[in-house]
This record gives sequence, C-alpha cells and structure tokens, in this order.
Amino acid sequence: LRVKVSIAAVKWLTSQSCAFRGHDETPGSKNTGNFIELLKLLAEFNHEIAEVILENAPYSSKYTSHEIQQEILGIYALKVRKHIREEIRDSKFSILVDETCDVAKREQMALVPRFVDEYRILQERFFALIHVTNTKA
Repeated sequence: LRVKVSIAAVKWLTSQSCAFRGHDETPGSKNTGNFIELLKLLAEFNHEIAEVILENAPYSSKYTSHEIQQEILGIYALKVRKHIREEIRDSKFSILVDETCDVAKREQMALVPRFVDEYRILQERFFALIHVTNTKA
C-alpha cells in the first residue's frame, strides 16, 4: 500500500506539472513539499493509508525519498517513450533538437520527434531532455 500511494502521488503531481519537493522536508516543517503534503492529504481520508505511511512506516521503507520519486518518474518516462515509439511506428519522422541553459547554467538538449500520424496530421512529441557537457559541433 505504501508503494501504491507513492506511485499515485508521483502520477498525480506529474500529470499536473507540479514540483515535488519543498525547501524543508523535515517532519516539523510547516510545508514539506507537494509530495509529502499529498501523502498527508490521502492519509486524512483513508485510515488504511494513514496506518502505513510517513511516521507510521518503518524507517527503511517509507518510499518517500528523492531517489524513490525519481525511480517512479523514470518508469513513467519509459512508458511514455514506448507509447511515442508505438505512435510513430513506421512513419517517416524527423527529430527536432534544441539546446538551452537551465537556471543552474547547465546545457540542456531537448529531443522532439516530428511525424505525420495515421490521420495525416502533423504531430510533435517531447521525448527527452538531456544534459550535455559540450555543445561544440
């Protein structure tokens, strides 16, 4: 149940394009970030969830760490990429590549396949954002 609740929270936050983490995720903080706050909200409405998550979970299996969140997100990313590949199938496609600096001054490269779907409508799908160390041709 702990894992299911964490997966559901990641899925919802991702679909709503919300940030996961807060500035202070310690138990005494007034705002521990959207992920933990969402888990608390779910626990308020479901007694079974409240009994097994956060402070009621064993220390070694809370399933709330940043690493767990990233792993769940990675699994969803794989599923989305697989869906995009299935959507493109044997269609002719091109790949749009663009780079920019993020807030931390790191170069990021976006990959966007562009293709015509089975209804002859031009489609573009965001595929990946990749950190690049060198942008020289």
